[in-house]
Amino acid sequence: MEFIELVLASFSKLLDPLTLTYVVCGFLIGTVFAAIPGLTATLALALLLPLTYSLDVTTALMACASIYMAGMCGGSITAITINIPGAPSSMMTALDGYPMHQRGQGALALGHAAIASMFGGAVGALLLILLAPVIADASLLVKTTGKFSLLLFAMVVIVIAQRGNVIKGAFAACLGLMLATIGLDTMVPVTRFTFGLADLTSGIELMPVIIGAFAVSEILTQTDLARQTQHLKEAVKTMPMVKRRDFLPPWSDIKKVGLACYLRSSLIGYAVGTLPGAGGSMGGFLAYIETVRTSRQPQSFGKGNPQGIAAAESANNAVCGGALVPMLTFGIPGDPITAIVLGVLVINGIQPGPQLMTDQAGLIAPMLAALLFSAVVLIPLTLYLLGPFFIRIVSIRKDVLYAAIGLLSVVGSYVATFSTFQMMMTLAMGILAYHLRKRGFPVITLLLGFILGPNLEEFLRRSLTLSQGDPMTFLTNPDSLFFLVLTLIFIYFLAIRKPLAQPDTEKS
Repeated sequence: MEFIELVLASFSKLLDPLTLTYVVCGFLIGTVFAAIPGLTATLALALLLPLTYSLDVTTALMACASIYMAGMCGGSITAITINIPGAPSSMMTALDGYPMHQRGQGALALGHAAIASMFGGAVGALLLILLAPVIADASLLVKTTGKFSLLLFAMVVIVIAQRGNVIKGAFAACLGLMLATIGLDTMVPVTRFTFGLADLTSGIELMPVIIGAFAVSEILTQTDLARQTQHLKEAVKTMPMVKRRDFLPPWSDIKKVGLACYLRSSLIGYAVGTLPGAGGSMGGFLAYIETVRTSRQPQSFGKGNPQGIAAAESANNAVCGGALVPMLTFGIPGDPITAIVLGVLVINGIQPGPQLMTDQAGLIAPMLAALLFSAVVLIPLTLYLLGPFFIRIVSIRKDVLYAAIGLLSVVGSYVATFSTFQMMMTLAMGILAYHLRKRGFPVITLLLGFILGPNLEEFLRRSLTLSQGDPMTFLTNPDSLFFLVLTLIFIYFLAIRKPLAQPDTEKS
């Protein structure tokens, strides 16, 4: 109850003009990056990460929360208008959003997406506020062996969540674990894998890995999409002019979608978000399938049914609240964006875990308030005020855009570390991530392996030290055994048993 009161009191921080400016600007930046195919809110957050050094940690986390929420809903803009999802989480939105746009109801479809995003984001944020303290208290019962098994469970789930790329995902995760071992040993003051280079004594910083893996690699990946850019510009020219009132769905349409659809999809998205590595695309997919299954007119989906838009958008925005649960209570990121938010916490000397929700609740409560504010106020308000302009975001010149991103990446990595060596590591990590992505290796597993690696190693070695080298300690402790059994259950249902097929993005 005290934490809820703290969150409510944190809304007063939004009355500060400077803080509100950062939150609103973060939301607009996240929307723009999510709406442009090829860019993501993850990239926006990676680029802006160095700027958090000049902000106090509370303001930085509030801005991160607004970017996160904007990134989930912004991808629906191009998914609906040109049938190209601006973000992976909006794949299912295109199935019914684009047919509505072809019927001349594109603005109406965007209005349905905004309302669903608002509802899903609000439900996810409220559930996070209500349940996070309870989960944090329960996590205090997890001992050292249980923490290792929990991190192992997270790594396994992240890998097997890469449908069709499990082996490549495992390889990338192992590569991330290997990179995390460079530098000083976690328990003994001995350097490892430095090859005589003094610059590697402190290891590879988190900032170069994040900026390189998401920003630099994205620039290299997008260099050969000039033809697609021309196609997008032509598609924008054919769009009819829309007015602001066209974005407001009539109450009768909202009633047809139904409260049950919004609520069911939001709960599915929240539950999926708590699973490390699942992401908004999986949440939207499962919610869409469930809505089709329970509908009286399943044949209408894929032809412009607003329920399909509502299901996908409610779920992927509810994922925001769910993904922050394991990150705040256990230090395990639920998706790439929460991995970067975790980086913001670590960079500012804050260690996520059970004690975070009690000892430093004053830092976390404003972030959750900003997340709820972004969902309830900024999503509908920005679409109504800026909707006609957002539709044409995709026509921005890519050559100028990516040149600016490249400059921000290099300068930002230097400003963050004040090390020329770490700046070069940013470029090296970008080239490595580019080649991994080009060959189908998921970069997110590399990043999460790098982030979770030090704790995974530390808890493993501590457990074996306390048990005098007996590995059976992981089976004799109830908390550890629980997570190991849970790991086997997930392996069975997600890898051994016939996996649920991912949505076909080409059809969308």
